[in-house]
Amino acid sequence: MASLETPICNFGWKAENFNLLGIDGKRYDLETVRGQNGLLIMFICNHCPYVKAVLDRIVRDVKELHLHGIGAIAIMSNDPLDYPEDSFDNMALVAKKFDFSFPYVLDESQQVAKAYGAVCTPDFFGLNNKLELQYRGRLDASRREAAPVDVRRDLFEGMLKIAETSQGPDNQIPSIGCSIKWRVE
Repeated sequence: MASLETPICNFGWKAENFNLLGIDGKRYDLETVRGQNGLLIMFICNHCPYVKAVLDRIVRDVKELHLHGIGAIAIMSNDPLDYPEDSFDNMALVAKKFDFSFPYVLDESQQVAKAYGAVCTPDFFGLNNKLELQYRGRLDASRREAAPVDVRRDLFEGMLKIAETSQGPDNQIPSIGCSIKWRVE
């Protein structure tokens, strides 16, 4: 399990559209998930210890960001044949257990992860209301274990700034996590 860091934010990069199936049987694209003030796209999975350590915080932050006009979606792009814990059925179980208030969708072809340049789980893409990238950093100081509860909420603060100004913070600390599990052709 290779640990990787996300690249530096490419401010202004325009989000690529997608059309992915959610665990609820509905299809989602940028227009159906965006909020009035922006959108948070999260590449996560079920098996990664970095994601498991912060899933409750992700759910908390997304609920709070929704109050500020930020939409959210979680995309699972790993190959579930090699990682059965990341199967569609298990995605539904995780979403129910943690009471996801956002769509959890499967990127079966892995084309969305490739189009976004996602490298790890979790990998966060904070977009403004024009769907331009303004945040590509960490959730907080957590790693394989959750950081203390009073730690600075980097992603949350960055997304609030985007909601208020359409601009992300200049200084962003990369997210770290398990590499995307690419399908072997």
